[in-house]
Amino acid sequence: MHLQRVNLHPDRYPTREHYPFNLDLFRRTEGLAFRTPVTLFVGENGTGKSTLLEAIARRCEIFIWREGGRTRYKVNPYEDRLWHYVSVEWVNGQVPGSFFGSSVFQDFARILDEWAATDPGQLDYFGGQSLLTQSHGQSIMSFFKARYAIKGLYLLDEPETAPSPKTQRALLDLLTKMGAAGHAQFIIATHSPILLSCPGATIYSFDCAPIASIAYEDTDHYKVYRGFMDDRSV
Repeated sequence: MHLQRVNLHPDRYPTREHYPFNLDLFRRTEGLAFRTPVTLFVGENGTGKSTLLEAIARRCEIFIWREGGRTRYKVNPYEDRLWHYVSVEWVNGQVPGSFFGSSVFQDFARILDEWAATDPGQLDYFGGQSLLTQSHGQSIMSFFKARYAIKGLYLLDEPETAPSPKTQRALLDLLTKMGAAGHAQFIIATHSPILLSCPGATIYSFDCAPIASIAYEDTDHYKVYRGFMDDRSV
């Protein structure tokens, strides 16, 4: 374990009218404890899972790959400011890490290919092949296997977006193995019932305020998938 707790400070929020500071769960949650190598965030879209995940990354000084800014119809000036009102508690000092998101990964893969044009050895860390020449699911697993062998804190935002169910099983096995080894800690926002089944993981539900831990079988994701498999006519 590297990160033991994240604290939120609603008394310091700059507004209560704009996202994410208008979410009841961010106003009523004092913090989250991390007691297991794998922690999973689950909840409906728009509940704040990815927003908190990114805030944790920024507070932990983990870089988030992004393309240059683009023009938007309407800009929320508070959208990316939650991290200013989050504090973290480490177990034995800060460790390095990485943030994964599908769109973020594509930016990284393109940049890595540019680096490899002048230094092909860069690809040795990722199976010796350009991530852009592999299928999306294959390239993601190549990245995971290389990166998560290194001691650190790893944040993943819906990593199931591209991988097939079989690849998700492979990722689940990797998370279990790396977490048990004691050098890697994972915090993952997901909708995948496969990843949510990670043995011994802590699951935090964002469908309630304050955010609270929940058993795997009590998640809506498990219930919906289980119900569909039992009766596909519904």
